[in-house]
Amino acid sequence: MYEQYYGFTERPFQLSPDPRFFFASNHHQRALSYLQYGLDQGEGFIVITGPIGTGKTTIARNLLNNIDENNIVAAQLVTTKLSPKELLELVASEFKINVNGESKADLLQSIEAFLINLNQQGKRALLLVDEAQNLPAETVEELRMLSNFQLDNKPLIQSFLLGQEELKAIIQAPDMEQFRQRIIASAHLKPLSSDEVKDYILHRLHQANCNNNELFTNNALKLIHEKTLGVPRKINIFVDRLLLFAFLEELTQINSEAVNTVAEEMEIELTGSLNAQQLANNEPQPQVSNSSANSKHIREILREVEEVLELNIKEKIKMTRYVDKLLKHKSAELAKHNIQNK
Repeated sequence: MYEQYYGFTERPFQLSPDPRFFFASNHHQRALSYLQYGLDQGEGFIVITGPIGTGKTTIARNLLNNIDENNIVAAQLVTTKLSPKELLELVASEFKINVNGESKADLLQSIEAFLINLNQQGKRALLLVDEAQNLPAETVEELRMLSNFQLDNKPLIQSFLLGQEELKAIIQAPDMEQFRQRIIASAHLKPLSSDEVKDYILHRLHQANCNNNELFTNNALKLIHEKTLGVPRKINIFVDRLLLFAFLEELTQINSEAVNTVAEEMEIELTGSLNAQQLANNEPQPQVSNSSANSKHIREILREVEEVLELNIKEKIKMTRYVDKLLKHKSAELAKHNIQNK
């Protein structure tokens, strides 16, 4: 889409976590340091919490991308509401452990045998549990029981928990004291500050091989922070859409006006311009024939419908322009290819 227009080698604001695009804000660097510290210790739990979209999974991927695979065998779970047995089944599946039998005891014996075998190879297991706030307290406790697998007083498996803020409440429950005593470090991620949002955007642009530091005006960058509240995932979604808009409008620099336009478009798309309260109200409305109030109400609805239709027409025009540009680009590439092959 807009990649070639702005000279990117790839889309810089993709949603999929990619360690190459990891941005080390103060909070994120501290969390990564805690994970690395816990990894070096080889025991205990590390807990990383933070609001949705603040980069917990990206940190996990960054850590996994840099571990020594000759010493550590890692598995990552993205959890739902699992029972203790279902958790063990998922652990066995992710580590590719063959289980003889179907009972919980069979699962535990098979997992222990696998861990002992790893230890004999000079390796240990690392379990990264993402979205851990979905786990019931008894399933989190099962993770603690797994940490009891030891050989020569050394744990055979280590677990890192990453989750939203609800995970704090689970861990702080009175009956989770034993689990809390095994946490050797914890970190809480926060949204980015205004200055960090600017650095974050420039960092991702550079990773996509764009060295144009003037692509966004300073006011536009400040406004992006305001619109996204500094949450990395929201920044990615918003700026990706912003770049598409700028491409369709053939902008060489993105300013505050473009940011406001895209923010307004996205707000309408997500909420709709028709009165939400009116749509949600399923109660039949009294009809008063020939009343001025009723006529006014009908005109208001027609006006709002007209706004929706007008917005849809504008979007279709933009998409048509984009397709036209794409066809022209492909035609130019084909002509160049034919000339080179003559």
